Amino acid sequence: DCNGKSLLHAPSSLPSNITSLDLSFNSLVMPRHGTLLMHFPSLRSLNLSSNALLALSPAVFSNLGALRLLDLSSCSIAYLHTDAFKGLGNLHTLLLRNNNLQELEVPFFLPLKALFHLDLQHNALVSVNALSLELMEAVPQVRLEGNPWVCDCTAHPLQQWLQRRQAVQVTCASPPELQGREVAALDSQDLGCQMKQRFPREVSTVQQTTVAHSNTTTPPSRKGGRSWPYLVGFLVAAISISILIALAAKCKLFHKNFASYRHRPLPETSSTGGSPMEDGSSWDRGWGASKNHTMPSAASLQAEDDDGFIEDNYIQPSEQQREEEEWESHLSI
Repeated sequence: DCNGKSLLHAPSSLPSNITSLDLSFNSLVMPRHGTLLMHFPSLRSLNLSSNALLALSPAVFSNLGALRLLDLSSCSIAYLHTDAFKGLGNLHTLLLRNNNLQELEVPFFLPLKALFHLDLQHNALVSVNALSLELMEAVPQVRLEGNPWVCDCTAHPLQQWLQRRQAVQVTCASPPELQGREVAALDSQDLGCQMKQRFPREVSTVQQTTVAHSNTTTPPSRKGGRSWPYLVGFLVAAISISILIALAAKCKLFHKNFASYRHRPLPETSSTGGSPMEDGSSWDRGWGASKNHTMPSAASLQAEDDDGFIEDNYIQPSEQQREEEEWESHLSI
């Protein structure tokens, strides 16, 4: 028992295997770096209450892995580092009442896997976030009385948490109309949450309407990188159409040329290369033909030439022979 002796440090004369140590009501200086009581790894109970510690450095108790009870009451602690209780995996009871804590840093709960009793009475807590409350669900006994809780809509998670745990004597400090009332006995209407919850829904409705209107006026932008199949299809279609047009034009030209060669050749009256004086019968037949048939007029000859397709190759030698015979018959007359 070393309480009330104005000690700045733990006495070095103490045996290292002690399991309980009371250093309350002293003037202990908390090291900024390193560990406190590094020579007493077997401690199971440590009382540091009523020392002006103000703040706890990171991992200041990390060498006290066997510690089960830690009393830090009335130490004017205003801030807890997130790693302040690192290494205290076996801690069962943590007393932090009568300090100046205004908020709870969520991570400081994480190393305290075996914590059973947490005393936060008579601090300066006005609210606590939902995540801290969720972590405190694993702690069977939590004392929150004597804090100046603000009972507005931000206290709604706390109100539900206290109702589940059937906690009592946790009262409101403000607003004045709720001062002294138990937080667990309030409802969302008392906390003023209905009006504040209605407004976000209206804002959400307006935002949805605005988004819908913008969607109707502004076409959605298409993502790039997927237009190449359409481009390839367009090119294939264009090439196919061009080929079909070329084939159609070629077939039409071929048909036209083929039609120009479909004229029947002129009739032959005698064999090719014959002389007009070779036999008399041919001469008589030629003369008779000249009498019976008149010379074709220029109009009929012009009509035959109008189609533009009769070429010199179609005038056979027999035709030339007949013309020569008719010409000689006229001369003889």
